[in-house]
Amino acid sequence: MTLEEIHGQENTMDTADRVQSAGAALEELLIAAKKQDYLTVGVYESAKVMNVDPDSVAFCVLATDEEYECDIALQIHFTLIQAFCFDNDINVVRVNDIDRLADLVGADDSGEPKDAHCILVTSPSANPWKDPALDKLSLFCEESHSAYDWVPAITLPER
Repeated sequence: MTLEEIHGQENTMDTADRVQSAGAALEELLIAAKKQDYLTVGVYESAKVMNVDPDSVAFCVLATDEEYECDIALQIHFTLIQAFCFDNDINVVRVNDIDRLADLVGADDSGEPKDAHCILVTSPSANPWKDPALDKLSLFCEESHSAYDWVPAITLPER
């Protein structure tokens, strides 16, 4: 085994650990933000918040799974949301387990699962909310950006 092969394996393990750690931090963040009522769930609801008060958006999660990968309208929404987030220095991540995200963010008033394709973590501009999980995710996104991964994928921990 060459030195390059050893470093390649180490980098792969480091990347897997980083993604797993980011997944745990994302779960913590969503649970904490839900308790504080700092979540906006749904593509259209998120677009409204971004239009009215973009400074209140602290983090963005885009979610899909195999069922929705060919949904062109959803992909267009994702592209627009990502562009908005990049223009406003909002970190964005992708998650490929929409059912798990829907479980984390809960159901709407009718008991139906919420549309978890887009989730915003918001924070009042007057009194910004600080959370260690948000700091971990910001660092993860910063490291991903330095590796030219502009919308990093996160895997949520299994239950």
